[in-house]
Amino acid sequence: MGKFFSDFKEFAMRGNVVDMAVGVVVGGAFGKIVSSLVADVIMPAVGLLTGGMNFADMKWVVKAAAVDAAGAEIPEVAIGYGAFIQSGLDFLIIALCIFLVIRMLMKLKKEEVKEEEAAAPAAPTAEELLTEIRDLLQKRD
Repeated sequence: MGKFFSDFKEFAMRGNVVDMAVGVVVGGAFGKIVSSLVADVIMPAVGLLTGGMNFADMKWVVKAAAVDAAGAEIPEVAIGYGAFIQSGLDFLIIALCIFLVIRMLMKLKKEEVKEEEAAAPAAPTAEELLTEIRDLLQKRD
């Protein structure tokens, strides 16, 4: 049993696993922010543009609600395609936001690499190396 726990500890403490866990937590929080953006900012604006239509309320009623002979209410059967549209829009906006963040990070990374390359001394060309070798050989003779 001790080997199991030591193997698990080694696995769990790897850098990639910890980085992935942080990514999942941050991604979940980011998803909540973007979902709020969609539900509270974008969808009301879309509803205003579409004449006050609320996508979450859009549905196709397959069977209307009814009351049976005993007086019990039978709920309606409906397909809520509006909620599906809302979820699809959430996904697209989340994907766009993640794309923009990753694109910004990659741009910063490229700038960092360019700065490192500019700071590093230029490597000698092949011709310069050959000239140095020739000069060293001439000094030996």
